[in-house]
Amino acid sequence: MDLSLQTREVDSRTIVAVGGEIDVYTAPKLRDKITELVGEGHHDLVIDMEGVDFLDSTGLGVLVGGLKKVRAHDGSMELICSQDRLLKIFRITGLAKVFTIHDTEADALAR
Repeated sequence: MDLSLQTREVDSRTIVAVGGEIDVYTAPKLRDKITELVGEGHHDLVIDMEGVDFLDSTGLGVLVGGLKKVRAHDGSMELICSQDRLLKIFRITGLAKVFTIHDTEADALAR
């Protein structure tokens, strides 16, 4: 399965809608997109994971790496995820305490 990435600006934040599977084969595409956005000066990212079917440890590593990149510029990276199977992965790995995870885009943009 391939990975789809769509970006758009809302206020001063960049939303990256991710679709498909984030695994060892597709994670570099997401990493490259985050690196590209940060390089262009987008330091407040919202990663919309509502379209993600699968997430493995490589994908988690890319998300953590992205968080480090934006924080190096005093930015933020928050997630939109309401899927129990993905939220369980974040809880088990302890990353639910690292990332701010919202149920909806409206919640993510409300801050």
